[in-house]
This record gives sequence, structure tokens and C-alpha cells, in this order.
Amino acid sequence: MPSTASVPVRTSREVRLSSLPAGLPKPSDFTVVEAPVPAPGPDEVLVRNRQFLVFGGLRTLLGGAAKDTPVPGLNPGDTLFGPAVGEVVLAPEGGPLRPGDLVTHYLGWREYAVVPASGCVPVDPALPDPVAALSSGSAAYGALTRLAAVREGDVVLVTGAAGGVGSLAGQVARLLGAARVIGTTGSAWKTERLVDELGYDAVLTAGSWRSASADDRTGLRAQLAAAAPDGIDVLLDNVGGAQLTAAVDAARQGARFALVGSLSGQLAADGAGGAAPAVVDAFRLIVKGVSVRGYLGVDHPGVEAEWTGRLAEWLRSGAIRLPVVRYTGIDRAPHALQELIEGQHIGMLVVELPEHG
Repeated sequence: MPSTASVPVRTSREVRLSSLPAGLPKPSDFTVVEAPVPAPGPDEVLVRNRQFLVFGGLRTLLGGAAKDTPVPGLNPGDTLFGPAVGEVVLAPEGGPLRPGDLVTHYLGWREYAVVPASGCVPVDPALPDPVAALSSGSAAYGALTRLAAVREGDVVLVTGAAGGVGSLAGQVARLLGAARVIGTTGSAWKTERLVDELGYDAVLTAGSWRSASADDRTGLRAQLAAAAPDGIDVLLDNVGGAQLTAAVDAARQGARFALVGSLSGQLAADGAGGAAPAVVDAFRLIVKGVSVRGYLGVDHPGVEAEWTGRLAEWLRSGAIRLPVVRYTGIDRAPHALQELIEGQHIGMLVVELPEHG
């Protein structure tokens, strides 16, 4: 097994929470520190991280509202975490991993990580770019195949269409047979790219979860009625709030709703990101026979591998596009999180780490 003397690097930079945010997180709520790299134990590997994902769910973990979540909340002094791609530097003899292997794990937001070997998944060499292994698309794929079961001819609505999940969900719905795919976004400048590149037939811009305006909510219902005059069969909801309300109003008989995210609460300026209330017409849910289910990846353990295989095939054939915004250097990570919260980009946000030490 590796010894302390064999560790090739002594320190690693990592991003820590310096104070609980007052409202939405700001770069000043974080600090980048130099920390010692421990020697891996008998069942651990040392990984040099190459990229890690910046994701909106961190807001809930940072806001003190992380209850009943699959992962624990973060307190001041804690190092942030999240999906990462890295190269194995040290590994136990006789184990399944070897130095040089590329793996994914959940100890991102640091340059080097000591990770349980059981917590590492080899990156599929069929992926054209290893960063694709960080894609949030498995949530879209799982929700659209396991919960909503998209069928040929379906009309599908995806809220939060420009995010890491939504930017893939429209394309996946189309590949699964949807006849019409409608998205929502709060930024009008994103609509052209969502239609031209990312599988959407129409994109609605009213009813942003950032707006509390009653006129804006009314505008969303009108836009949705125009885009789907006969209603929707499937909802993949990343937002909640007024957008979920409007989707219920537009549901066809037997519609299937899959709830994947709750940006209306998670990234709201007030609160702690742990609640996303919505007013829905329960009577319509009943008389239309609408199913509403929340999607958690841990409930569907086979989805990740299935998604990775299909994503690799679709990327190689050009059937799907993976929009990625890349930042270089760990110092940029807090700013990347702020830009994600502000909705400045389309697709997944990734921090790339040049070799250090």
C-alpha cells in the first residue's frame, strides 16, 4: 500500500466556506486555502483533480437548509465538494485502480483528493471528452425514461431549459421520440441557441422564477397556451414555483410530471434554498389523472451507466451537443458559482485545474 513517503505532493489548494451566506452566496463567502495532502490508506486512492462541476444545489448545502438531502450541509471551515474528474496518482496494490486511470468521484473543489477506492468510477473511454462524465444529463435521462416515460408524439415541457440538466433534456426528449419540445428560460438572449442547437421547438421567457410579478405569471400561461394549444404530455421540471403552476394548468389527460430541481426556491434571494413552494390546481391533477414524481438518482442505480453509454454514442454520432462553460484555475471557482446563480451561461459550468505541486 502507499506510504507517506510515496506521496508526490505535500499540499493542495481547496475552496472552503468561510462564512454562511447572507442570502445568495458571494465570492467573499469562500476562501482558497493551501492544505496538506494526507497519505491514502489501504482502501483509498490519491487523485489529482482535472475538472470539477459547479452546480446550483450547493446553495442549499451552504444555506443551512440541507435537511433530508442525500448529502450533508456545509459549515464555515468545510471544504466544498461535488462531482470531479481526476487522474489516479497512488492506488493500493492489487486493487482495481492504477496510477494514470481517469475516474469520477465527489471530492471536487480541491486540486488533490484522497478518495475511498469504492467511491471512484472509471471514466468511460468511449466519451469523446472526459468532462462529459460530469454532465448532469443522467437526471434528465433518468426522469424522462423512468418517471415520465416519453412516448412517440409526446409534447414535452422542460423548465429551466438553459441549465446543466435542461440544456440536455430537450435533446434527450427529442431522441426519445417527442414530437414537440418546449423550454423555459428567464433570459431572452438564450432562446435562439436553445432552438437552433439544443433541441427546442419553442422557448418561453415569461414567468421567470426570478420575478414575482403577477403579470409575468399571466404571461407565462399565455405563452404556454400558444406554444402547446392542446396541452402537454410530459413535464421535466427544474424550477417549481409559478412554472409548475402553469404546467399543471396545461396538463393533458394522463400527463406525467417529473420534478428534478427547484430553482425557484434554491436560488431565491430570500430564504436558505431549502424550500420551493408552488400553488397547483389539485382538482386538475385528479380529473386529468396527472402523475407527479420527484427524481432522485440514488433511487435508480442503473441509470448512470446506461446514460453514459448512450451519451457517448450520441456525442460521437453528433446526435447531441454538450454545452460546457470552462473556467481555468481553482481561484475562479467562487466566481463561477456566482455566475451560475445569476444565470449568465448556457449548459454545465466546469472548473479546470492545471497541474500543481
